Amino acid sequence: QVQLVESGGGLVQAGGSLRLSCTASGTIFGINAMGWYRQAPGKQRELVATFPRYGGISYTDSVKGRFTISRDAAKNAVYLQMTSLAPEDTAVYYCNADIRYLSWKDTYTNYWGQGTQVTVSS
Repeated sequence: QVQLVESGGGLVQAGGSLRLSCTASGTIFGINAMGWYRQAPGKQRELVATFPRYGGISYTDSVKGRFTISRDAAKNAVYLQMTSLAPEDTAVYYCNADIRYLSWKDTYTNYWGQGTQVTVSS
């Protein structure tokens, strides 16, 4: 069973920083893109940042210059360093990845983490 496990969420004051981590575990034969989404109460889930397997990092406009996505392919991990946090960043943050879990079939399945709460107080 493949799963994504997230950590690093919490409560922080405006202007503060948090670093989110996500690690894929289970029977894994390959991972393509990994990324982060977030969903605030009453709002739709939105893409925050994505890190394709061989580059091409992208961010949503609202976090450019403040958030940094990074990846450690050897550890099947992706990270999100968040700085200059503001109350509007408050949301549940979800890790997402396309993962190959069968050795005999070159297909990738999309997985979601359970989400980690980030709360930014003013």
